[in-house]
Amino acid sequence: MQTIFSGIQPSGTLTIGNYLGAIQHFVGLQEENNCYFCIVDEHAITVPQDRLKLRHNIRSLAALYLASGINSEKSTLFIQSEVPAHTQLSWMLQSISYIGELERMTQFKDKSAKSAGKEAVSSALLTYPPLMASDILLYKTDIVPVGEDQKQHLELTRNLAERFNNKFNDIFTIPEVSIPEVGARIMSLQNPTKKMSKSDENEKAYISMLDEPKKIEKKIKSAVTDSDGIVKYDKENKAGVSNLLTIHASCSGESVEDLEAKFEGKGYGEFKQATADAVVNVLKPIQDRYNELIDSEILDDILDKGADNASFEANKMLKKAKKAMGLGRVKKKG
Repeated sequence: MQTIFSGIQPSGTLTIGNYLGAIQHFVGLQEENNCYFCIVDEHAITVPQDRLKLRHNIRSLAALYLASGINSEKSTLFIQSEVPAHTQLSWMLQSISYIGELERMTQFKDKSAKSAGKEAVSSALLTYPPLMASDILLYKTDIVPVGEDQKQHLELTRNLAERFNNKFNDIFTIPEVSIPEVGARIMSLQNPTKKMSKSDENEKAYISMLDEPKKIEKKIKSAVTDSDGIVKYDKENKAGVSNLLTIHASCSGESVEDLEAKFEGKGYGEFKQATADAVVNVLKPIQDRYNELIDSEILDDILDKGADNASFEANKMLKKAKKAMGLGRVKKKG
């Protein structure tokens, strides 16, 4: 049995891209693996957050995980800030991280560029990769399923683990990166060269997991395609149609090839309607279960249990790391 860790930021409602690229795969992974699913709320505060909205998003994300099929009897679902070992180990890993390697992180460069230079950027945006590393290393993680955009951070996690093991004591498991092939990268409906994002300013660009059926239908019907009128997968020349084919295939379970044959000689209108129907069919039962959970005591009980389970494992590893670095004291016996 392998240990799998995944963290998602509660920085907004999850999109169909998050579901198809990540959560859908987690449901299967938990059957034969030891899984930790973490709501990384401390990562979210690297950029300004409204406190009430953040609290709502944390709870909402937990409910969506469970509604999507994450089973609290088989997996550990917890909130990062409720397990203090994450930030404690993060500080220790910062001490062996180099400014140069942190400044080379693509996400830091992108976000600092948007914020009119480094003077206006939170230092947490620079140092959060060691926090991400601590999230993973605390649980002897074997596999981390991530999107392409996080691959660089995972490489840093591996480097920090090896650096610590070589310098102090060989205690950390070196995690492997797993990037799902199908549906791993769902693109924006309005700009299919860009990944679908819940933080996109254009609401038509993404489908929220909590969007109502009519809203989903409207967004897909207004999705950017082309003037060819041919339903064919060609990522380079037909990015919009290819993206809709990926979404349809991931929701319906049909192959892209079968869908191409199914819609041969048919227009985009019929294809888009069928794609919308496939998305609604996937999301409707999730939304129903979500509404049952969001304000329930059951959700709190699951998160309490998750925090206890995660803390038990994380504290064992934190104790080893402190001992390896020489932190604290050794109590005299007798």
